[in-house]
Parts: sequence; structure tokens; C-alpha cells
Amino acid sequence: MQRRQFVQTLGAGSAVAGLGGLAGCASTGGSSAKVVVVGGGYGGATAAKYVRLFSDQGIDVTLVEPNAAFVSCPISNLVIQGSKTIADVTTPYDNLSKRHGVKIVRDMVTSIDAEKRTVKLAAGGELPYDRLILSPGVDFMWDTLPGMGKAEAKEKVLHAWKAGAQTVALRKQLEAMPDGGVYALSIPLAPYRCPPGPYERACMVANYFKKAKPKSKVVIFDANDDITSKKGLFMKAWDEHYKGMIDYRPKHKVIDVDATTNTLKFEFNEDFKAGVANVIPNMRAGDIAVKTGLATANARWCEVDFLTFESKARKNIHVLGDSIQIAAGMPKSGHMANQHGKTCAAAVVSLLQGKEPPQLPIYANTCYSFVTDEDVVHVASVHRYDAEKKTMLPVAGAGGVSSAASELEGRYAHAWARNIWADTLA
Repeated sequence: MQRRQFVQTLGAGSAVAGLGGLAGCASTGGSSAKVVVVGGGYGGATAAKYVRLFSDQGIDVTLVEPNAAFVSCPISNLVIQGSKTIADVTTPYDNLSKRHGVKIVRDMVTSIDAEKRTVKLAAGGELPYDRLILSPGVDFMWDTLPGMGKAEAKEKVLHAWKAGAQTVALRKQLEAMPDGGVYALSIPLAPYRCPPGPYERACMVANYFKKAKPKSKVVIFDANDDITSKKGLFMKAWDEHYKGMIDYRPKHKVIDVDATTNTLKFEFNEDFKAGVANVIPNMRAGDIAVKTGLATANARWCEVDFLTFESKARKNIHVLGDSIQIAAGMPKSGHMANQHGKTCAAAVVSLLQGKEPPQLPIYANTCYSFVTDEDVVHVASVHRYDAEKKTMLPVAGAGGVSSAASELEGRYAHAWARNIWADTLA
């Protein structure tokens, strides 16, 4: 196994431990090649950093990101629950430039010219590239919820599915809701970003209600036929900690929202009016990927070569993270995007050096979910490239889920967050 492949397979904490020796040992870039990375989330920030590391700082890397700092979606449900602040899940991009020489451009890419290999910036000007790495995350399919078309509706009925201002705003809505009120959470049809995230959020809101508003209720309207992740563990937590407080209703597909009255409208069921409505819309690849013609899977997700993450629709453009058409068993998660970033970085460096990309990418995924303010459950998986099927497949017998929620796993979850934030941004 080559060094880059080894690093890709490591968990976040182990990868951090290995960085000290990596920079001095990585193959030399020695070129003036230019890589532009669009999007500074788990996938993009990791790719930017590791292109620099894997090329021994020989490849010029520019990261285009509109936000001043990285805000983590994982752990952000604790902001809604009240045990964390948004500052606790925010990390500046400074170290990417100071320690690794990544050029940070705080802007948005408005268009991509795949023939000329340039990106156009909202503030004006263009950036040329030899290889472009797109990690734009997800955007929402607002056209599936006509009542949410206006800005006022989006400001009132929140999704809070991109950590930041809406996360804080949702917490304030819950604080303002009287005891005895009803919080309604709608979950879109899979695939969506972070499969267990909505069920964790229900736990965190219920945990807050249990302490501050014990007469209040959480109603989960799930468009899916059943709980999509960690089913047994979430159901056990709801029964043990929130009995009578959480009401789970599967097969409830929201088709519209009346934001003036917080009323959810369903495909087959009766309307439901809530005190606080938290609607998570259907998702697709980020706007810039769709606009560039990369979303070739049902006009929603971007198909890629899993050896390199190069788009199947456009040469020299690589797409990773939540925007891609996932392989079997591959969740849309922060940890998975981090692994995509390293795999893509290794491939891009090899291609720019005229070498064959690593042929055996292996990576892991771990996802922790809080069910109380201390007790946590996890799911883990390992994925290996199948050369015959040309896709990533879960490794049989690897991974699994917690046997039960525990405070020890809570400590692991906090350590996981600190390590992956460092691996991505330090």
C-alpha cells in the first residue's frame, strides 16, 4: 500500500497524528500547476490542504469560499440543544494559508468555463486552473415546496441544515415557543445530507424540552418508509428518555408549507399546524455544479470516477462531498467528504505529475449521534474500490453500529470532532 493510500484509510485522529511525517515524505510536485478548489467544507478544505501536502507544496492551490470561517454541521445539533454555541463549532481558515500556503479567496464562483479552464468570480475577475475541485455541498429543491418560494417564508420556516445563522435562529424559535407547544420536523426522501442527522435533532430538541418545556412535543414527519439510520438505537432512546414526547410518523411526504401559519401540507395526510416548523427540503448538488452541467444523475447529483473523483461529464473537473452520486452504502457525511478530499487530492497530484492515480482507494466513515446531552451512538463503515465494478463498495465485516448509547461514546464524539476539524483545517 502506498503512503497516500495509507493516509486516506486513516480515521481523522490518526491522520492528524501522521501529518508531521507526511509533508517531508510526500512525492515532490515541482510544478507550477494550478488547482482551484471551490467550497471550503469538509471535502474542499481537506482537498486544498492535502494537494499542498501531497505535492510537497509544489502545486499552487487557491480555495474560493464565501464564508469567513468553517462552521461544522456535525455537532451543530448541540447548538440547538443548548450545550454548545455556534462559536464552538466554528474554525477559521487561517491555518490553511499560514501553514500550508493555500491562497484563500473570499468570494463565490458564478460560472465555470470547462473549455478555457477558468472560473469567474462574483466580485469580478477569473481564476485559471489546470484541475478544478468542486465541493459545493448541497442546495435545496425549493421548487418542490411552492409556499417556500418567498424570502419571508424561508426566514420564518427554517431548515437549519447548513450550520450557521439558521442554527442559531432555530434555537431562538424554540426558546420563544411556550411550554406545551409543538415542534414539527420534516425529513425529505433519501438521499440527503447526514442520514441520522434529523433523528439526532429530534433527540436534542426533546432533551431541551425535557429540561425547559416538559409539556411540549416533538413530531417527526418522515417522507421515508422508516428511520433511515441507527433505527434501533434511536427508537430505544426515544422510549427510554423521551417517552410520550417524541411522535414519529413515517410515510409523510411534505409537498408544501404555509409559512404564515406554520402549516405542513402532505401528499396523502392531513395538514399539520406547528408552533415551530423545521422543514428540511429535498436536496441536490450545489448550484454551481448543476449550472455547469455536472449533475447528470436525475439532474440532482454528479457522477464521478471513484478513483479520481473526476466528473464523468467534464474533463479536469473533480467533484466530491455531498454533491456526488453516492456509491452503495456511502453516506453523505462530513467524515466521508473528508475522505473524498484526501482521495481526490492524491489523484489530482498524481495526474498533474503525469503519474497514474492510486488504484486502491480505501476509506472509512464514522458518524456519531447524540441521543441525550451526554450519551451517544455511532455507525462506522469501511469502503474499498472494486476495479471490476468501478465503484466503491462497503468492506464486509468492517464497521457496524453501537451496541448501546453511552457517555464513553460521547467523549469519543467530542474527540472525533476536534480531530477531524484539525485534520481538515489545522
